[in-house]
Amino acid sequence: MRLALILLASLLAPAAGAQGSAARGEAIALSRSQGLCVLCHAVPGQNPALQGTIGPPLAGVGSRLDAATLRQRLMAPEQFNPDTVMPSYGRSTGLQQVALAQRGQPLLSDAQVDDVVAWLGTLR
Repeated sequence: MRLALILLASLLAPAAGAQGSAARGEAIALSRSQGLCVLCHAVPGQNPALQGTIGPPLAGVGSRLDAATLRQRLMAPEQFNPDTVMPSYGRSTGLQQVALAQRGQPLLSDAQVDDVVAWLGTLR
């Protein structure tokens, strides 16, 4: 149990000296083949017809949540809502309907998660 908690803490912690790029994070979040955020969330400035409504709107998320919390929500969303349909972007096991080429890999790398967190922080 203790080892599991240590592993989870290391997964949720940003990489040492991590500084994401908000521009790259926006591209990842809006991509319909990479971050996929726009499939479930309303994103400011995007065509409403191409946005989802399953998750909460992302407008103002950067003023409501700090970077550490944003990262935790990307890496382990089930900690905040056990019934969430949002995937864990850092987990490589226990995922469903993953393409064969992507199996055993996280949905986003640590650097990509840092980028998305940086972008989400700009949504004020």
